[in-house]
Amino acid sequence: MAYDKFNELTSTAVPLPIENVDTDQIIPARFLKATKREGFGDNLFRDWRYNADDTPQQDFILNNPIYTGKILVGGTNFGSGSSREHAAWAIYDYGFRCVVSSFFADIFKNNAINMGILPVQVSAEFLAKIFSAIEVNPASQFTISLPEQTIAILSTGEKETFNINGYKKHNLLNGFDDIDYLQDMKEDIASFAKIHAI
Repeated sequence: MAYDKFNELTSTAVPLPIENVDTDQIIPARFLKATKREGFGDNLFRDWRYNADDTPQQDFILNNPIYTGKILVGGTNFGSGSSREHAAWAIYDYGFRCVVSSFFADIFKNNAINMGILPVQVSAEFLAKIFSAIEVNPASQFTISLPEQTIAILSTGEKETFNINGYKKHNLLNGFDDIDYLQDMKEDIASFAKIHAI
């Protein structure tokens, strides 16, 4: 199994109300040399989290201990820019299992799903309600159900549905990447090949 299975997640959330967050901001290019998918979380939003002397930027959200959780809530057009998989690796390695936005760049969205991160695209109106709930109470919790394809604000009971490709949904529910999916079908593939052998 490649990643953790994703079924239902109830968690607090970290708000990042910045639009057009690109992959170079998520993980700067100078940290792309590693080939293993480990350690990237240390440099997630590196240039926003730290000063040039490696001291923490006190006003950056990830350095504020009152905001925690496995859900990252971003502004619209999250994950734009280059197609680096490392951006998704960094988000996953940091501990986030879901990113919520009103719009995702397609390549980032696919990379996130392949990494085991659920990108939940909501309406701009519902995104504003999520940010508002966190502003009122940083301990606000949200429940994301992949089987039902819903996200709920527990403090208000408001809920919205989201879309996801059926194949990608299957993989997330089972903790599969594309190779795991094929491995899971190997007996069916072998049987098909035997029946249809020339």
